Amino acid sequence: MTQSPPDPAESARAQLLGLKNLGPRSADKLLAIGVRSRDDIARMGAARVYLRLRERFPVSRTMLWALQGALLGLPYYQIPDDIREELLNELSAVSTRRA
Repeated sequence: MTQSPPDPAESARAQLLGLKNLGPRSADKLLAIGVRSRDDIARMGAARVYLRLRERFPVSRTMLWALQGALLGLPYYQIPDDIREELLNELSAVSTRRA
């Protein structure tokens, strides 16, 4: 019996679930906006991913910290204040450019 090829969506979900701070609901929301990997989050930046999520889902600011924590390998509550401030500035800049 031949083994069927792995399902790309399940593979992407598994990769997201392997990141710190991201559970099943977060992974599903990320997949829904086309974010499939840590590399996607890194390429887009946590602030842009957060804004895309916020366009489709009710997410709190904790999601922003969780995304950055996923990139840094840190729990969301351990994101240093200076990085939080940078993320908030980036959010503001991106929001201004969109307006």
